[in-house]
Amino acid sequence: MHMQVMYDNKVVIFDRTDFGPSNISLSGHRCRFNPRDLALKLDCTAHSVLYDLATDTFRPLTLRSDAWCSSGALTASGTLLQTGGFNDGYTKLRSFTPCPSHNTCDWLEHNNHNLSTSRWYASNQILPNGKVIVVGGRNSFTYEFVPKNQNDASSFWFLPFLKLTRDPNRGEENNLYPFLHLLPDGNLFIFANRNSILFDYTKNKILRNFPLIPGQEKRNYPSTASSVLLPLNLTGLTNGQTRLPEAEVMICGGAYPGAYSLANKLRIFLEASRTCGRLKVTDENPEWVMEVMPMPRVMPDMILLPTGDLIILNGAMNGSAGWENAVNPVLHPVMYKPGSADPFKLLAPASTGRLYHSSAVLVPDGRVLVGGSNPHRVYDFRANPYPTELSMDAYYPEYLGVEFENLKPSILTVEAENNTASYGRLFAVTFELKEYREGGVGVTLVAPSFTTHSFAMNQRVLVLDVVAVQEVAKFGYKVVARGPPSLAVAPPGYYMLFIVHAGVPSAAVWVQVK
Repeated sequence: MHMQVMYDNKVVIFDRTDFGPSNISLSGHRCRFNPRDLALKLDCTAHSVLYDLATDTFRPLTLRSDAWCSSGALTASGTLLQTGGFNDGYTKLRSFTPCPSHNTCDWLEHNNHNLSTSRWYASNQILPNGKVIVVGGRNSFTYEFVPKNQNDASSFWFLPFLKLTRDPNRGEENNLYPFLHLLPDGNLFIFANRNSILFDYTKNKILRNFPLIPGQEKRNYPSTASSVLLPLNLTGLTNGQTRLPEAEVMICGGAYPGAYSLANKLRIFLEASRTCGRLKVTDENPEWVMEVMPMPRVMPDMILLPTGDLIILNGAMNGSAGWENAVNPVLHPVMYKPGSADPFKLLAPASTGRLYHSSAVLVPDGRVLVGGSNPHRVYDFRANPYPTELSMDAYYPEYLGVEFENLKPSILTVEAENNTASYGRLFAVTFELKEYREGGVGVTLVAPSFTTHSFAMNQRVLVLDVVAVQEVAKFGYKVVARGPPSLAVAPPGYYMLFIVHAGVPSAAVWVQVK
């Protein structure tokens, strides 16, 4: 249900704690007892693991409270800060800090610094000051900031926009897991249902209301669509300039009004939305540009690739999010190439349908890790036609094909102190390449996302300004790039750095932006 890639090339993966027993035992008397759990009061199995990408192994982790439908973000230091959930997890604040030197770390519950209110189906975004804003949740029309300190332990702010965008029917709010995107001017884009605003969270002030997205379709849970901030192009933005990069938000999929109720009560599964909308939020008078996907899709995952392209995968063609509310899994991923005359390309199908409670993340070698799918109230491995699915797949984008090996860079060193891409400063990366093509080298930073319920929170791709490329040895090259111009363009933290040559990315190395 939830995945986060960490800077030590491991992935934190976790699920609800009250679905029933998993297939992984917890050792050392780490059982969890909760009399309110739906399926199992005493549970000695793991509902979280740490997956090691390098060795293809995992070890169990211990969740002490229920993280069902929670949210998260990485702090500037690389700790996963994880917020909310269900039942005993409504107001919980948890963290997981990587420990590559000893590999024994586990979840930590911050019992003395709980959230101010219930955060079930909320969204997170890391901010320029390193704090994380937590927005919304079921019946929570507020936002707050974490980590907490003694002065603001119970502080939260009311955001009427969240109440105004909630549909009245029970279970069909259509504004949960609001889409959050930090814009280059430091303000927050918030989208819920069909509405969106530019929000100054420092003053609790709406700066502008954007146009309503065209069409009848609802776009947030349970009419679940997905959203990304398309790559920010920093080319030509030298240090000291006041010009900000253009910022464009894209939203794909969703469901028509009544889809949840019709599926939940009458087993009528409406066709999902076929449309995507793009809004250039930095324009003076922005207008939605609508496009049509090759097939309808509800509960899609949208993952930005280091090339700047977008892959859309997972989800269903009919119904909505919720228990057993969707049918006809979409097996074919779709590639979207921004700016292309024919932007959508149908890709090879997956073998496993990924419906409700599945997830996807980009990993440093350029693959997309995909896992999960449980459309049932508890684990049901025998359900027909859509059993609980706890397997994982890795999707290999076209650039990983053997025919592109000669064009694929291999990073040797990052010539920056402590692998730091400092704001506005030049740094160099040396790399090997068998076949160099003139003018074809770019440097891309990718912020790893916290992905759940079709929204990759904090996902961010920056195309850096390249100052120079030179050959330094046979098959050896050096590229000089400039770090991001500001904290708002690139919030502090760990990013995957890719060299992209002729449309083919290297494997990434981790750098810290600060």
